[in-house]
Amino acid sequence: MRVGELSRRTGVAIPTIKYYVREGLLPPGELTSPNQASYDDSHERRLRLVRALIDVGGLSVQAVGEVLGAVDDPERPVHAVLGAAAKRIVPRYGDSADPELEAAREEVAALIERRGWRVRPGSPAAEALAGALAAMERVGHGDFATEVLDEYAQAAERVAAADLGYVGRKATREDLVETVVVGTVLGEAVFSAARRMAHQDASARMYGKEGDGGRLKGVDDDGRMRESQT
Repeated sequence: MRVGELSRRTGVAIPTIKYYVREGLLPPGELTSPNQASYDDSHERRLRLVRALIDVGGLSVQAVGEVLGAVDDPERPVHAVLGAAAKRIVPRYGDSADPELEAAREEVAALIERRGWRVRPGSPAAEALAGALAAMERVGHGDFATEVLDEYAQAAERVAAADLGYVGRKATREDLVETVVVGTVLGEAVFSAARRMAHQDASARMYGKEGDGGRLKGVDDDGRMRESQT
């Protein structure tokens, strides 16, 4: 197909497609003339993946390039591909240590040992968790770690098992490593959205009952309360 057809199928503008080719996110098409190139289904599939990683996963063009570089490296173990993808989606925190962060790091290390996780304390994900726990301590919710952290960890284990079970059902390496990226980056967005929906439901069930005709209060996406009929 010509680049115009590729653009029509994917909804990605032609200048953007050419930009992705220049940045190495999309392989160049096969030249059919000095000014024309032909693209196939593999280009369409890669282009849709690039757009999903940017639009849904929130990755930068540079981060997408690094992740796809891991995907395209036949010598890179699948576990390393997963790590390359996960490294790009965890939040970054400052390097400055304070008492809250140091205590949170100890709590994360204890969690890793308690759960028997094969995770290195100090890894990007562990540091992200420590940073979040430290922030909770600073705003007066340090008891979060002692009360619900293990429940979060148990839920995360179930989600991870589901993710990797889906990955394991892919036969070819190309499908497998691409699925690792999709499950890591886009799965993060899916889980985050599902968790927000579950919060809204739990809030309505626990706190929303009113004595005025059986109405329930839920929460809109902007955080405002709304009422709905039961």
